[in-house]
Amino acid sequence: MADALSPGLAAGQGRRITRDALGIGIATGAYALSFGAISVAIGLDPLQTQALSLLMFTGASQFALVGVLGAGGGLVAAVLTAWLLGARNGLYALSLAPVLRPRGLAKVTTAQFTIDETTAMALAHPDPPAAARAAFWRTGLAIYVLWNIGTLVGALGAAAIADPAMLGLDAAIPAGFIALLWPRLVDRTMWAVAIAGAVVALALTPLLRPGLPVLAAGLVALAASWLLGRRQ
Repeated sequence: MADALSPGLAAGQGRRITRDALGIGIATGAYALSFGAISVAIGLDPLQTQALSLLMFTGASQFALVGVLGAGGGLVAAVLTAWLLGARNGLYALSLAPVLRPRGLAKVTTAQFTIDETTAMALAHPDPPAAARAAFWRTGLAIYVLWNIGTLVGALGAAAIADPAMLGLDAAIPAGFIALLWPRLVDRTMWAVAIAGAVVALALTPLLRPGLPVLAAGLVALAASWLLGRRQ
């Protein structure tokens, strides 16, 4: 029997995709609780925090933005750091475009939903193409809804506390980055790039304003990617 929501997709496969999409959405929504609380703790109000999740909608970039601002960095450094981390989504779009084939206004929603998790789900279900499209859209919708609900709950919870900074949420920002980075350390090359970036960031921290050492570490990763690309 075919999946009613996605013609050309078997019902069993459709159920598995929906189950996995919801599981990813729930886990991501729980992670969003900390983002909402951290954002309010560093000085943004709940409305500004919610706008970041509704419009930016890429967790690493959102954490980077509030992390740099919370450390006393300027807006330009915060935006550049967030942009650098989010630039990878453009590369995801190049690989997904032939499969998703968005048209018209659908391109806007497709671009908004192109993140780590939706890309991974789409690439994990390449056959038939309807499965890749279903995985992308169901995962994107689940994460978008639950990420924004989690952000709202976290932001309102932190706003209800007289001094949210007392919760020590600033420690959650580096912990969040480690959680994002750890699954990607799959071989010696990735470990070498991560260690090189960390060394550069630590060396520059006493010399530069907050946010700039992170940008420098990001440039190390870009340089490593370029060099590896040339070797291959």
